[in-house]
Amino acid sequence: MNITLFDTIFYLLAFLTLGSAAIMVFSKNVIYSAVGLLFTFFGVAGIYVLLAADFVAVVQVLVYVGGILILLLFGVMLSNKITNIEITTETLHFLPASLVVIGIFVVLYRVFITTDWNPVGSYNFDPTTHEIGTLLMTDYLIPFEIASILLLGALIGAAYIARKD
Repeated sequence: MNITLFDTIFYLLAFLTLGSAAIMVFSKNVIYSAVGLLFTFFGVAGIYVLLAADFVAVVQVLVYVGGILILLLFGVMLSNKITNIEITTETLHFLPASLVVIGIFVVLYRVFITTDWNPVGSYNFDPTTHEIGTLLMTDYLIPFEIASILLLGALIGAAYIARKD
């Protein structure tokens, strides 16, 4: 069994994504959970790059890491005394959650084993950004502009609702 550089990078990104997702889920500190979410997003973006989905990878980094996660971190850090709060729950539903996870694992394992995988020879990884940009500015220009006007209206409405006056 030959392990290529592609396989090694994939396994490293998968380990980064799953490890940081585990840190995010099991951490009791909000800041540690947010940092775990940051590395999870970066790992997913790296996997998108390996799949030759360069546009989706850039959108992942810009929207999730650059927008949502930074907004979450600023919100947490600017809140009073939230950095030292430990999140606890009154009840712990470990048994039902374990049964659901084991059930999903069994179904996925069964699908994995019984599927007839047909490996494709070599695939040409062409960049997708040029095609998407051309389509957005030619065939899908009107829906793109309608969506941008709708988002602008939502932003103005949110700003209007957030005002104290």
